Amino acid sequence: MSRNTPASGLDLSVSRRRFLQTSIASGLVSPFLANSLSAAPAKKRPKVAVVYTAFAHRWHTHVLLENFLESYIFNGQLTDPGVEVVSLYADQHPQGDMTTEIAKNYGLPVYDSISDALCLGGKELAVDAVLSIGEHGSYPKNDLGQVEYPRKRFFDEIAAVMKRSQRFVPVFNDKHLSYRWDWAKEMYDTSVQHGIPFMAGSSVPLAQRAPMIDNPIGVEIEEAISIHGGGVESYDFHGLEVLQSMVEGRRGGETGISRVQFLSGDALMATANKRWSVDLAAAAMQAEADFMGQPVIDPKTASHGILLEYKDGLRATVLKVGNSGIRWNFACRVKGEAKPVATYFNPGPWDNRCLFKALSHAIQNHFIHGKAPYPVERTLMTTGVLDSAMHSRHAGEKSLDTPQLEFAYQTRDYKAMRETGASWKIIKPETPQPMGIASDEQYLQ
Repeated sequence: MSRNTPASGLDLSVSRRRFLQTSIASGLVSPFLANSLSAAPAKKRPKVAVVYTAFAHRWHTHVLLENFLESYIFNGQLTDPGVEVVSLYADQHPQGDMTTEIAKNYGLPVYDSISDALCLGGKELAVDAVLSIGEHGSYPKNDLGQVEYPRKRFFDEIAAVMKRSQRFVPVFNDKHLSYRWDWAKEMYDTSVQHGIPFMAGSSVPLAQRAPMIDNPIGVEIEEAISIHGGGVESYDFHGLEVLQSMVEGRRGGETGISRVQFLSGDALMATANKRWSVDLAAAAMQAEADFMGQPVIDPKTASHGILLEYKDGLRATVLKVGNSGIRWNFACRVKGEAKPVATYFNPGPWDNRCLFKALSHAIQNHFIHGKAPYPVERTLMTTGVLDSAMHSRHAGEKSLDTPQLEFAYQTRDYKAMRETGASWKIIKPETPQPMGIASDEQYLQ
């Protein structure tokens, strides 16, 4: 199988240039889209090493890497990654492992160590950026219910190569920094100390917003609620990232979080309309119902929640309502406005797979320009909240003081990295998704 033949079996051996010439002539692709595809920077494409736990269909390595190896649709435009993947390191090889096949298809070397992957088998750092994906695979779960993914080990080994080579390049860490706060803080401190451009976090804040709203910047937020439909810890993280991405730009900027509590069942319901507002949660659920054309689910059916008290007095809640992997809702009450600000974060077709197109675009921007589109402090904060919530849950759902999370940071405007929904006019729910890796060029035919 050739380098340009994806695992799905679709023949894409024709070059991008040839495809565009043919497509423009036949009216399949506009010159505007063609320019988007060829808009990679004129300078040399950054070389990227990919370090990951495991690689199987629909796992994070798959849905990220497919947008690094082939062109993809972002905001309705065919987009070139602008970077070149040059090496792989796999920590595990599970059943259904895609590493060997993809490495063969794309001519990528697979190394036995992170150091070798970053040095391309030599002694010095030989890449310009590192994509670290510490999600999925078989790893132990501790007493708190946290999967002990080796993100800290990955980071330490990556940083060791940079220190040895005295060259520090951009790194992206998928999802939260670590299951342990002290390790997460150490990762952050190391990046600051050595000037490592560091980016991390969730794909969900980059999703299409329905209705389309901008982040509430410079306004006084009285209360905020984020709602997801997934599992404890793994999806709580995404709910926290949605929440934090929407409140970090409030008046005065982010000042930190003072208390965190995990509550479930009757204990959570006992705080309804005392600690969190049912009408605000209902507004968040209404945004989803309006977009999906489905009945509104009562937020009082929430099975668990994470309650946050911010240093500046803001109160916020992350709720788990129902069982839906594509439920990402947000609502907040802005001082002086009678109607809540509410939106549904639409992941697009194929469940959450398409969320990773916008995230990949943001990561590539980070690798090319050496600056994260949004602050890594956001994910440092959500990492700490999640760890505290799991400790609260383990300690009988006690409210915990979190002085370690009372730190400030300023948000950034990352609107250009967000999906507008234009892509889902091209890739539709009925569009068959590829089993392996394929260019999105096929969807423009």
